[in-house]
Amino acid sequence: MLLETGYVYHIKDEYFEFAKDEKLMKNHENGNTRPTYFCIKNVNSKILWFIPMSSKVEKYRKLQEQKIQKNGVCDTIVIGKYRRKDSAFLIQNIFPITEKYIDHIDTIRNQAVAVVEGTQKEITSKVHKIFRLKSKRNKFNISRCR
Repeated sequence: MLLETGYVYHIKDEYFEFAKDEKLMKNHENGNTRPTYFCIKNVNSKILWFIPMSSKVEKYRKLQEQKIQKNGVCDTIVIGKYRRKDSAFLIQNIFPITEKYIDHIDTIRNQAVAVVEGTQKEITSKVHKIFRLKSKRNKFNISRCR
């Protein structure tokens, strides 16, 4: 299976049983293969970082604007394009995962579809910034990282 930064994936139910985290978005809500997750591949390990995506763009746009008003910046939410629509990428809910828990890549007519390049760059830049802050032991909470 193609496992690359910038693509979108679905997770097996087995992961949710393993993680036992009520705050994770549940699989197959309303009979759909949702939620979807943006992937960042760690080149130095077998760990992948998954960022939940949401179609509730206006809800997260408001949260993003509130954070910008308060802090001057928002590194935890990105509004960007996927499948020609706006999506909210919830960096605040990033979590680690391994290949064994990935069900399949998101496709259109059996073709894997990458997130728009500009959106990919914005997401990966903000994630790397957060990881740098975390490694400097700044008090920044990356939820559900185990």
